[in-house]
Amino acid sequence: MAHILSRSRALLLCRGIRLNATLATATPSSSLWLQRPLQFRWSSHSPLGTGLDPPRKKMTMGSLQAMYRKGEPITVMTAHDFPSAHVADAAGMDIILVGDSLAMVALGMQDTSEVTVEDMLLHCRSVARATRAAFTVGDLPMGSYEISPEQALETAIRFVKQGRVQGIKLEGGKEMAPTIAKITQAGIPVLAHIGLTPQRQNSLGGFRVQGKTSKGAMRVLEDALAIQEAGSFATVVEAVPAEVASIITQKLSIPTIGIGAGNGCSGQVLVQVDMSGYFPPGRFIPKFVKQYGNVWAESFRAIESYRDEVKTRRYPGPEHTYPISKEELEEFVKDVGKP
Repeated sequence: MAHILSRSRALLLCRGIRLNATLATATPSSSLWLQRPLQFRWSSHSPLGTGLDPPRKKMTMGSLQAMYRKGEPITVMTAHDFPSAHVADAAGMDIILVGDSLAMVALGMQDTSEVTVEDMLLHCRSVARATRAAFTVGDLPMGSYEISPEQALETAIRFVKQGRVQGIKLEGGKEMAPTIAKITQAGIPVLAHIGLTPQRQNSLGGFRVQGKTSKGAMRVLEDALAIQEAGSFATVVEAVPAEVASIITQKLSIPTIGIGAGNGCSGQVLVQVDMSGYFPPGRFIPKFVKQYGNVWAESFRAIESYRDEVKTRRYPGPEHTYPISKEELEEFVKDVGKP
């Protein structure tokens, strides 16, 4: 038994598998199991890990509704892969949205109309692996839900089963109410999206503020009431005058998540790449974005320093290399020199 366990332990170490438990070993002379801590080392591709210290309680529909009733603002942040979700979750975001904005910020596309369901599912799975506490929502891409409520439900089910998210988001107002009802009746939470709907930018004349006239504001309110009646648990309100968004928020019994809609909403959402400053100088930034960091500058500095140290052979230094005994090295040099 002991030699089998020792062999298994060595195999695990070679494969870089990490165990949180201790390894149990037995001796022939004793029936007692002795617990010894498992030693391990990681290679350069070690996982980032997902532990939170201290761990947060998992966000659920119930906890989000409780926050809304107490008037506590709901924080929402986009993420498009494991690292971006990992940091958003660790920083305490209530909801992590795998937004179709990843078309531009992660895939280099021109707009969100290019991204596909398969693209989104890949990124949803990556985000889901990193998220332990936040409520996760996946954005249904253009063309995956507009044809019929049945098509939308089929896509939503794929996002939950294959993308491993807890809810979905889709754009549109009262015209999407039957679709939202179909999805929510199947037990899938829906985050609606009204006001400026980027997937429909061509029909809106571009990325234009919505609700700037009395009639326009009334249309946004009507959309909000319709998606609420259809069963949405919350709605994003994008690019709407703050006063209008505040009135709409007061008229609803579900949370509003603002983006370019003032601080009268029930919560706020930003694209992580925008707010963290992970982009080169000169890039256009929407008016509503506040840049809280400069990840681009820090990454640029680090990569530039690495380049310089490699070119001048300052990296790697002795502290970054593995040792060999003097005797073994001498033996190796001797063997190399043999004819």
